[in-house]
Amino acid sequence: MDAFGAVHLGYVVVETERFSDWRRFGADAIGLHVDELSPNVTRFRMDEHECRFLLTRGPAEDVVGAGWQVDDHETFDAILGRATAAGVAVTEGTPDECALRGVDRLWRFPGPKGITTEIFIKAVTTAAPLQMLNSAFVTGASGMGHLAITTKEPEALRNYYNHVFNARLSDLIDENISGLKLKIRFLRVNERHHSIAVANIRGLRIDPIRTSIQHLNVQVATLEDMVASFERVKALGFHMAWSVGQHTNDRELSYYCVTPSGFEWEVGWNPVLITPELEATWEPVTYQGISIWGHTPVGETVLTKMNQFRLAVVSLRETEHTVPALSEIAAAVATTHASTHLSGNHR
Repeated sequence: MDAFGAVHLGYVVVETERFSDWRRFGADAIGLHVDELSPNVTRFRMDEHECRFLLTRGPAEDVVGAGWQVDDHETFDAILGRATAAGVAVTEGTPDECALRGVDRLWRFPGPKGITTEIFIKAVTTAAPLQMLNSAFVTGASGMGHLAITTKEPEALRNYYNHVFNARLSDLIDENISGLKLKIRFLRVNERHHSIAVANIRGLRIDPIRTSIQHLNVQVATLEDMVASFERVKALGFHMAWSVGQHTNDRELSYYCVTPSGFEWEVGWNPVLITPELEATWEPVTYQGISIWGHTPVGETVLTKMNQFRLAVVSLRETEHTVPALSEIAAAVATTHASTHLSGNHR
């Protein structure tokens, strides 16, 4: 069964000790609705879903889980069957875990870079009014945004999302950032141009990023929303990583800032949507450079570059978590797909 089109990024789990900073960042800067459930749990809403971002107390200062909504039981069973057939640990979420994530029921299994993959069918929704500074966020069939991951093992990550979700390759970008030559693969699982971006440094098996993701993306409904949040981020003193610019491949206008946990947060507007008509003829191409204009680094210093170099050196000695059982299986599957593709019961 092909899961493509039936999978959508539903929520993200962040482990942090910096709750007050995150509240200011999420609610006052980005403009999300905030629900503080306890001293150890905060949630952000973007739409009618009870939870889009779950912050739990812990030392990681990182994204530790990603929840993927699946449209139907048949596709859900197929995805869960792939995990169980691979022999990885598959567990059902407890009622308390499901309640915190705002889902009816979930199952989880290991994901690359230590990001647990959680799948669910039914999200709990609420009619409670949204109290947020943006007019709206774009979610729906596109999911809630995307995750960008840097890796020393790009083939393993590509194969993982190919095998688990039947991800398709939208396009690629070659870029030079701070003297490092990057290859970035953009993977889609639905109409959103990409739900996962996989970046690696060409010719070097290093990873200069401490966190499991390099950035996450949310999409606002209007250009005014994006500009207003950009101004709020600056006014509140949060670090701006990349100025406003436009991407070459998905044409999204966006900026990047730094979260209290250290990974980046992209706020974007108006990216390309790969509709069924476009899907029928879509061919991936390689773009030279991430941006048509803008996206210039903000506040980059010698200390910033030295820290990246230090992390890169450390990464040489570390083994990256890749879930071989789910990424090596996909290598054989991937060869049977065209270049536009990358490649247990719960009731």
